[in-house]
Parts: sequence; structure tokens; C-alpha cells
Amino acid sequence: MALLQQFDGQLDKIRLQKLLFLFANKQSKAEYDFIPYKFGCYSYSANADMTAMVSRGFLTEDEKTFAKKDPTDYLKQLKPADLKLLQEVKTNYGKMSANALMKHTYINFPFYAIKSEVAENILSEDELEKVAKAKPKSNKTVLFTIGYEGISLEEYLVRLLKNDVKVLVDVRNNPLSMKYGFSKNQLKKYCGSLGIEYVHIPEVGIQGDQRQELNTQSDYDKLFAVYRKNNLTQTITQQQQILNLLKQHKRIALTCFEANICQCHRKHLAEAIEHLPDFDYEVKHI
Repeated sequence: MALLQQFDGQLDKIRLQKLLFLFANKQSKAEYDFIPYKFGCYSYSANADMTAMVSRGFLTEDEKTFAKKDPTDYLKQLKPADLKLLQEVKTNYGKMSANALMKHTYINFPFYAIKSEVAENILSEDELEKVAKAKPKSNKTVLFTIGYEGISLEEYLVRLLKNDVKVLVDVRNNPLSMKYGFSKNQLKKYCGSLGIEYVHIPEVGIQGDQRQELNTQSDYDKLFAVYRKNNLTQTITQQQQILNLLKQHKRIALTCFEANICQCHRKHLAEAIEHLPDFDYEVKHI
């Protein structure tokens, strides 16, 4: 809201995303994280927040712009350090058009241009080469695992992109989350927007009623002992399905909630797959 206020209460959506990215990039702890998207750096979370503010009457929106409707002076509510950064952003980039801002971010942050649909129209051959070099790529076959606890949707997706993950395998029994972006349909949509296939295999998950009273590592260890005995011995077909996905796509990731791999069943699932007769690949937790 303060950013919009600093720019006379209205910004087109592309400029708003780029200016917010440049502001967040200067913060010691960024308010928002970003992904490389079809027009460069983009925050799904920021857009969701703005859409929510539209529904509550704080902003108005049309196809191309957001405008501040709420008369509150948000600049006065900023921390002095953030106010200074915001003023610097306006001084340095405030007169740039959407295309100029895209070009600036593409040149200085080429990773965020790797999914751009317009880079070829605004960058030179040398600049495009830098974008191509920033695109992660590997032919090595790796089974990754990743949890989303404690990180934003954007940071999570960037981890997948930077490890060149082709398929995300959701191994939650019940793929619902109170955290933005991580329920099944949302996660499938956001992965698809970046060219990552989403597959849900609930049979290898742990049912919610089994996950009560997990207060110590010993509690987790007891749960996983039961999981190894009762689930992993009965889901060889699904484990082989995951291994076949790995062989086909080379770089896939098992996903669940917990950040600590020792407190998540995906560790034990990965180890079971690792012990299948024809597994000869690397396992990596990211």
C-alpha cells in the first residue's frame, strides 16, 4: 500500500511487481519472495494479498492496474529503513516504463528471466546468452525430497527450479494446507505455470489421525517405525511408480510438509525406493 501511495496511488501490474521486487531485494529480510515468470520476477503471494485488498475495498483493480482506494497514510507506518528504501526505489526506478523495468531486472537478475515470454524482444543476443546460462539444467538422475514448512510458495518453487526438478510427487495422504499455495489444486496450478508436472500419490502418505502428539524425536521415530512396517511393505507398487517417474524424467522431488527431514515420512519413503532392486541413483534432500 505504501508503494502504491509513493507512486500517486496507482501502478500498472507489471511495474508494481518489478518495483516491489527491487524494493524487496534491498531489504535485509525480504517481505516477498519471487519466481521467474512469463514477464520476469513475480510474486504470487503479493498478488494474492492485493486481490484480497481489492475484495475488502482497500484497492481497486482493472485488467492492467491496481489503485489505492483506502485514504490511510501508509508511508507514515513504515519503518524508517523501509521508507528510505522505498524512496530510493522511486528515485532510481520511478520513471522507468514497464519494458524498461523488465529489461533492467532481466539484465541484473537473469535467473528471473528464464521463463520470460518477452525476453527476446527486449534483450540483446549477449544479454539473452546470460539468461540462458542462468537457467539450471542437469542430465544427472536425482531423487529429491523437499518440505514446505517455514518457506514461502515462491522460495519453494525456486528451489525446484534451481534443482531442475521436472516432476513434483506429492506424498501427503491429505494434500490440504492452511498455508497459501500448498493445497493440491493450488500447488498443481503453480507448478504447471513453471513447467513442472505435479503428481499426487496419497497411498504412501500417513493418515492424519496417526500424527497426533508428536512432541519429541522419539515420538516421530515410533510413528515412522509403524509406517515402515505397515505402509511401506504394502505400497511397493506405488514406490515402483515413483521409481518409474524418476527413470523417465530424471529429476523428480517427493514433497510433504516438514522442513526437518528426520521428522517427515518422505525420508523413509525415499530410503525404501532407494532399496528397490533397480535403483542406482542419488537421493538429495533440498
